[in-house]
Amino acid sequence: MEWYLKVVRDNYANFEGRARRQEYWMFILFNFLIIIGLLVLTGILGALSESLAALGGIVYVIYALGVLIPNLAVAVRRLHDTGKSGWMILVSFIPLIGGIWFLILMCTEGQVGPNQYGPDPKAEYPEDLNNIGPKSNS
Repeated sequence: MEWYLKVVRDNYANFEGRARRQEYWMFILFNFLIIIGLLVLTGILGALSESLAALGGIVYVIYALGVLIPNLAVAVRRLHDTGKSGWMILVSFIPLIGGIWFLILMCTEGQVGPNQYGPDPKAEYPEDLNNIGPKSNS
């Protein structure tokens, strides 16, 4: 859940930098679970009353609109981690092939070390990448 909160709370509209695969996929997982929960709630409310179903639908739409920007932002940062421009997100609009290619890009391991979009998010100390190796005790 902390990955979801990191994207929504800390990086709501941050389209710069890089996002690890784990950050992206944990956000997608929790977003999916929340959407399923809201749809189930809407279905239950709909069984009770039409006006309650409409309320559940409104809550769902508000949530979906609320996470639209973080969803785009984490996808762009994920593309940056693979060394691709954020504009590559538009490839997903190509019917069938675009979605498959986008999925492959999201599953691809990020570039090791810094790239033009920022330091490696997997690096333990991103600002000290030049000093990688065994430490001497001198």
